[in-house]
Amino acid sequence: GLQHDVIYPGEPWGLPLDEVIIPQILKEYNYSTHAVGKWHLGMHRYKFTPVQRGFDDFFGYYLGAQNYNTHVNGGGYDLRNNFRDEKGILVDEVRRDLDGKYSTELYAKHTIDLLHKKKQEKTPFFIYLAFQNAHAPHMVPQHYIDKYSKDVWDENKKVFVAMVSAMDEAIGNITDTLKTLGFDKNTIVIFSSDNGANVNCVEHITSINFPYRGGKRAMYEGGIRSPSFIWAPGFLNSGKNDELIHVTDWLPTFWRLGSLNDKLKPNHPISTLPLDGFNQWDTISQRQSSPRTEFVINIDLEPVACGHKVPTLALRWKDWKLIIGNGGPPSGWYPAPEAPYNCSRSKQSYTELYNIKKDPYEERNVSRYHSNSDIVLTLTQKLLEYRRTMAKPKNVGYDPKSDPKLFGGIWVPWLDFKDGKPSVSGVKYVVKGFQQSLELDETNHINEVFLREYYGKESTKVYKSIWLQENQLKEEDLQQEKCWKENWEWEVDNTVF
Repeated sequence: GLQHDVIYPGEPWGLPLDEVIIPQILKEYNYSTHAVGKWHLGMHRYKFTPVQRGFDDFFGYYLGAQNYNTHVNGGGYDLRNNFRDEKGILVDEVRRDLDGKYSTELYAKHTIDLLHKKKQEKTPFFIYLAFQNAHAPHMVPQHYIDKYSKDVWDENKKVFVAMVSAMDEAIGNITDTLKTLGFDKNTIVIFSSDNGANVNCVEHITSINFPYRGGKRAMYEGGIRSPSFIWAPGFLNSGKNDELIHVTDWLPTFWRLGSLNDKLKPNHPISTLPLDGFNQWDTISQRQSSPRTEFVINIDLEPVACGHKVPTLALRWKDWKLIIGNGGPPSGWYPAPEAPYNCSRSKQSYTELYNIKKDPYEERNVSRYHSNSDIVLTLTQKLLEYRRTMAKPKNVGYDPKSDPKLFGGIWVPWLDFKDGKPSVSGVKYVVKGFQQSLELDETNHINEVFLREYYGKESTKVYKSIWLQENQLKEEDLQQEKCWKENWEWEVDNTVF
């Protein structure tokens, strides 16, 4: 139900509670489980937050993005510790005392502290660490920027590169700790991202997917390919894997690892909804062929901000990718952050077919070739069957009762609050540090381009003072939109929908 758009601040919905996630499975095999950083899977009620969904504790923010230093998003503070006390009570401790501390450094330190505790406990552990870098807004301490003062001339790119450098340093400090504590030979570290670089609806392009086409929100490879690697000195030799692996494969793969290939039995029977993923450990560790032959890229029948404008369906099947609707925007190739937008090749058709093995940069749409008509028909039928069984989008509009001003300038699970405190049993709410109601002003708001990208139509009522009004786009966005309209080939076959 999250295929249409993200959960915007103040929207009362989240990942459905009948979805079982990785920490819930690993708990059944006696793992301790810890979440650090970004959550963004729902926070309108406590039952949607990390410690109620399989994690022993959580340090980070509930929402999707925020100021890296003030930890403010749209007028509300959002940085907290969640854990259970000796009585099993869920403690929601808002860390106002950490205002002004750069989030990347906080998350790295917290993770390192966790590892030292794990050394004493001698139990298997799972840590989910979701760094904020290099998501908008682009912010980083000056000493990281100074490293690139001579090598990078573009100021915006310099900040972005410095943000990546800050994350690299944090990851290096964590892996050094793993080695120091002797965990490196018995730990698997997986680095993964959720999408390609953002080259659309941003004030300045600071990252690239070139030579891949498109970017974040697009169905093209530049939008769906992302950096990923596994560091496991005690389990894997170095090498590259080009097999077909999808993000949904992580859960069954972790399940296999946590159960020692089913040698261990869970403490309680594990029941899940039908899984889309495959156990890929043999593919990764033994270079075997992937059991996966296809995956849905997306099926979304409604337009989305900074993305597709017509019903869009996309599928990867073996070497083939079929797109029906909008492959983008963004739909072009972006050779460098400092280069001007060039739409000369960003031509879309209503039906697009690419052989990704032969044409990974998606330059040749071969859907019109008669020899490929059977492939187009087969993949279209697959997409329509997926559409028939897909979960409906869960998106709902902004709830004004969520306004942080009602809770001392702090984002809280507002549907579980009454008279400024939790109204549900088993929860203790604590604010640690300086307390003062936050006002949205020049010192703590997130930049307007970021807001335009991440807050939906309903939220404009709350963020009017800093919102770019609907359709009030920057000049470069208008240029992209013009390119898109000029190059669109309307070949709509309404029978598909």
